Amino acid sequence: MTFERLSWPARTDRLTFRPAEVADLPAVFAYRSLEDVGQWMPGRPTSYDEWLLLMDTEAMGRTMVLELDGTVIGDLYLRVENGWAQYEVREGGENTQGEIGWCLSPDHQGHGYVTEAVTELVRICFEDLGLRRLGAVAFADNTPSLRIMEKIGMRREALFRKESLHRDLGWVDSVTYSLLVDDWREGLEG
Repeated sequence: MTFERLSWPARTDRLTFRPAEVADLPAVFAYRSLEDVGQWMPGRPTSYDEWLLLMDTEAMGRTMVLELDGTVIGDLYLRVENGWAQYEVREGGENTQGEIGWCLSPDHQGHGYVTEAVTELVRICFEDLGLRRLGAVAFADNTPSLRIMEKIGMRREALFRKESLHRDLGWVDSVTYSLLVDDWREGLEG
């Protein structure tokens, strides 16, 4: 994924988002290191130095910061990937799908900010990047994230029983949701 192909910042009615910069990392660390936020995230950094190691060049290249009135309140994630394809048609599957994710400071939850931002991210993925499929993965008990997936029109594809090892809860269920560009277009028309 190259964010350079897009025009930044992206805007919604209340928010802006753009590729993360090193100067944004202290603000992102401030909410990502909170226990209630880290509960559902892949990692919960315990020190800023540890956070810097996690946010290597590859991770920075997939992260966008979400701003409200110029203040970082959350982040979005986009990883563009190749769709599975047979050898003879593999070029047709290159950079055709993506995985999205999100995280929001508890101070700003409950106002619809993530839904608003992710709705615009989905539009960017389908219209500007030309992707054909988006996916999202979450622990099955992460109800707020599942609600966002459903609000933006994603469909639950799979429930994986005791498939994910959670740092505090042990082996737990996870879910996969997806949205196809055709379904997204139908939702806009309907």
